[in-house]
Amino acid sequence: MAKKVVATLKKGDARNLVKVIKMVRSEKSGHYTLKEDIINKEFTDKFFEKK
Repeated sequence: MAKKVVATLKKGDARNLVKVIKMVRSEKSGHYTLKEDIINKEFTDKFFEKK
């Protein structure tokens, strides 16, 4: 299934999209979770600046 997603992201205007993964710590339990998103290359810095 991952191959299919990668193949569709390489078509057309989707070439500017990237998948980003960020570790976020929960305030209640203190455990880390992963936040994944597919965003435009230009907004990767803003994604990692957010808490």
